[in-house]
Amino acid sequence: MRDDVLWRKTARIITILAEKLSIAPEHAMDSFYNSETYKLFCNPESGLQLMSDYYIVEDLIRELQSR
Repeated sequence: MRDDVLWRKTARIITILAEKLSIAPEHAMDSFYNSETYKLFCNPESGLQLMSDYYIVEDLIRELQSR
């Protein structure tokens, strides 16, 4: 995926996460960037970049809850 597309997708994921968890966008950004989900998201071979924003957020929330 092109960098600008991934940048916008990342912003949408962070926004959705902040809204779903009722947290500040800065906290959502920190949570996303420090997650295993983000590591997978950065690897094009994982296929996560192709999933919907909501799917990725749900996966991230499950990861955060299991910590």
